[in-house]
Amino acid sequence: MQNRWTILTVLFTVRLTMAFQFQSVAAVAPLLGPAFGVGLADVGTLIGLYFAPGVVLALPGGAIGRMFGDKRTVLAALLLMLIGGLGMALSHSWSVQIAGRLVSGAGGVMLNVQMTKIVADWFAGKEIATAMAIFVNSWPAGIALSLLALPVIGSDRGIEAVYLAVAAVIAAALVLFALTYQPPANVASVAAMPSARLDRRAATAVVTAGLIWGLFNIGFAMIFSFGPTMLVEHGWSITAAGSVISSALWLGVASVPLGGLLADRSRRPSLVLTVGCILSAMLMVALPRSDAVIPIIVALGMVFGLPAGPMMSLPARVLRPETRAIGMGIFYTLYYGTMMLGPAVGGALAKWTGSAAITLDFGAVLLLVCPVLLLGFDRISRVAPAAT
Repeated sequence: MQNRWTILTVLFTVRLTMAFQFQSVAAVAPLLGPAFGVGLADVGTLIGLYFAPGVVLALPGGAIGRMFGDKRTVLAALLLMLIGGLGMALSHSWSVQIAGRLVSGAGGVMLNVQMTKIVADWFAGKEIATAMAIFVNSWPAGIALSLLALPVIGSDRGIEAVYLAVAAVIAAALVLFALTYQPPANVASVAAMPSARLDRRAATAVVTAGLIWGLFNIGFAMIFSFGPTMLVEHGWSITAAGSVISSALWLGVASVPLGGLLADRSRRPSLVLTVGCILSAMLMVALPRSDAVIPIIVALGMVFGLPAGPMMSLPARVLRPETRAIGMGIFYTLYYGTMMLGPAVGGALAKWTGSAAITLDFGAVLLLVCPVLLLGFDRISRVAPAAT
């Protein structure tokens, strides 16, 4: 299989399972409290733990893949996700839930870092922006599928059935990747490329880009992690709440490539990023305070994906080919560090106020921080060595 678009379809499908598993906790959050005797703060911590291994594994992720090869690394990552998910399904202990979440998250980190590198291998110099936009879209697609399917399974069959359904999806992805994936013909030359140190300005720019991407994703996570719970607090059923929130994510699947297209055509990616963040923040503040839930959700879906493409393109402005491995490791370390803390903070705020609505305000504030950080990134990137 040497058609890069077919390969991208496989990569999209496999990465979708990571989002599907990540969202499995939040999708049935109202069921977890009675089942395990925990509160929203504990659920928020469990959500965020999926990203905790990224703080340790993201930076050496490229080296791990270089040592064992792309295919073996991805298959090992999927196996860790499967083991962690089955552990959560087969135990009623909250400690095992935490352990299973960490094991699953370790696999998810390895999967994410390695598959981003694989996309670059296949599309470097060939529609890389379009490919990355499609690849990134696997995340909201997986989240939306999770919100659509898992609350129904959880309501009818219980939490164990939810975890087993996730494990079945991961197992199918493992088989798909094992049978279909092969590296591109030029991967040997890419792997042989020597690494280099980042200079101070480029490193600062990548750190700033990682913070922007991480904060944006925390804001995004507040919608799908606590949005269903907020609607349940307003009298919605868990199934209806999950379906409505998932509609925003399906619309986001369309708005992500649209944002990339607007950024490329207008040649003003910073403007697209800024406008998307501000509009999304305004809608998030309005959502728990308005009866017009569905129109606001639709509007959120239409604008929330716009900044994603411009954000993911930020590291490419300052990273040269020989510094991409270490640069993307730093980028993902910042992303995972912020994403680990974000849901826990959101859950703590919900516990403190007695309502999940505060988490949307928290997410809105973080979105407004992103354009501020972007000003610093733009200033640094103008004087950092140009990427080639």
